[in-house]
Amino acid sequence: MEYIADLHIHSKYAMACSEQLTLENMDSTAKAKGIGIMGTGDFTHPLWLKELKSKLVERDGMHYLKDSQGGTAFVLSSEVCTIFEDRSGKSRKIHHCIFAPDLEAAEHIGHELSKFGDLSSDGRPALNLSPAALVEIASGVSRDTFIFPAHAWTPWFGVLGAFSGFDSISDAYEDQAGKIRALETGLSSDPGMNWRVSSLDKYSLISGSDAHSLPKIGREAVVMDMEKPAYGELVRKIVEKEMKLTVEFYPEEGKYHFDGHRNCNVSLSPEESAKYGDRCPKCARRLTIGVLHRVNALADREEGYRPKGAVPYIHAIPLQEIIAQVMGKNVLSPYVKRTYQELLSNFGTEFDVLLKCDVDTLGSMDRKLGSAIDAMRDERVNLVPGYDGVFGIVDVLNQAKAKKAHGKQSRINEF
Repeated sequence: MEYIADLHIHSKYAMACSEQLTLENMDSTAKAKGIGIMGTGDFTHPLWLKELKSKLVERDGMHYLKDSQGGTAFVLSSEVCTIFEDRSGKSRKIHHCIFAPDLEAAEHIGHELSKFGDLSSDGRPALNLSPAALVEIASGVSRDTFIFPAHAWTPWFGVLGAFSGFDSISDAYEDQAGKIRALETGLSSDPGMNWRVSSLDKYSLISGSDAHSLPKIGREAVVMDMEKPAYGELVRKIVEKEMKLTVEFYPEEGKYHFDGHRNCNVSLSPEESAKYGDRCPKCARRLTIGVLHRVNALADREEGYRPKGAVPYIHAIPLQEIIAQVMGKNVLSPYVKRTYQELLSNFGTEFDVLLKCDVDTLGSMDRKLGSAIDAMRDERVNLVPGYDGVFGIVDVLNQAKAKKAHGKQSRINEF
């Protein structure tokens, strides 16, 4: 059976995250979107862990809301930030995702990590220890703990980001690097970009939404075939690269794809940045070096290279964003929400509408909407890349002036 999994999200206890991120709302949102497996997020937070223990019941290493019939299967997940000094004595910060096999292990991991930071201050706690120490501690609690770098290319907090201080996973995780079997590509990169770096071939490339609010759930996801949700089988399929495909943001929409300086409203391609010595042409301050620039710097393969056995991927746009563009409305407007619900009532889940439904049938409800979804599927879109914390624009109506067109990729019809 096919399952869509969003394994990296947050709860209401994480900073800058919605109060609506409760287990009940996550469950209902997952059902509406067509997501069968989802991370809980933030199990290191004491109050969130208390809720997880009181509201969830375990089956096959997955966790379900009590009294739910066929509800969302939850994986105990958390994101943490390690703060440490590199070999040169410079302070660094890297984010990591952790999966725990059961509530006992989650509680034990939290207990051990509480020695290195205040877990109650944030659902994504800051810990004073190295990446290697984090892996050693968490994996020491249970051999079934699964750890991987979160949004690996993000400039400030990604293990391969421009300001991480590391050029490889092995350098960052030192003697614990062998326990790292996957990495999260993040919103500003996709697998195709990562395939250009041969040292990453050994890792499984996975995607999660890193959602800070309910509508963002599922904006990136992993798709896999499983007889039924089971923690051990889920991790095995990730490690062995047995996923069916990943669903990706257009990387240009990510807020760190291009280089730039937000205060000066400056957005530059890597080639343009080089002309200015990677400094803002308006104020001469250092640019925030984006993901594309960083991938180019580490790449030892040409664009378009595909490793043998690589997991396929497709790009998608959240349905409410498409509706808002087509209707010329704000994405949070009542009209967009009403149209969204009508589409789900008529055609199933959000992922059904985005990737499966016949576009002519969708067009019978709204011709312009059907055309926009067809353009998304065929990658006939204009793209204005994001930079320095500013999200980019994916224009399904092809009205925006594209700064850099995205190469067309074959559609994957078997999803």
